[in-house]
Amino acid sequence: MHFTSSNPEFATVVRASFEQQGLMKTLGATLDRIEPGVVDISIPYRDGLTQQHGFLHAAATTAIADTASGYAALSLMPAGNEVLTIEFKVNLLRPAAGTHFVAEGRVVKPGKTITVARADVFAHADGAPVLIATLLATMIALAG
Repeated sequence: MHFTSSNPEFATVVRASFEQQGLMKTLGATLDRIEPGVVDISIPYRDGLTQQHGFLHAAATTAIADTASGYAALSLMPAGNEVLTIEFKVNLLRPAAGTHFVAEGRVVKPGKTITVARADVFAHADGAPVLIATLLATMIALAG
């Protein structure tokens, strides 16, 4: 889907908010793409982000998926708004094995107060990206 943002400064707003997130800094996350209704966030594989079998922990996968979908929603909100997640469901589709991971956040249905967004998380290694998780979220706009 293609959306147009009502806020011409949406990319600056998303970047500034992302920079305030301590968890994203802890994960080593980067903001890779910002377009109206679209945000991609990536993290590298690190031993400190794994579970007992050496796969990326579901908490790290979910964190970048939630954040990418939230910022995709924020990119379409009017100036002065902030975003909060009010609900999500995540499906972990396969073990998270790779050198780095990318959450592709996309708005499904924007709204004045409530926005539905999703994020697909891909593991990258030597071959083609592998879909490891899908998150569907409901976001609320908060007047700033």
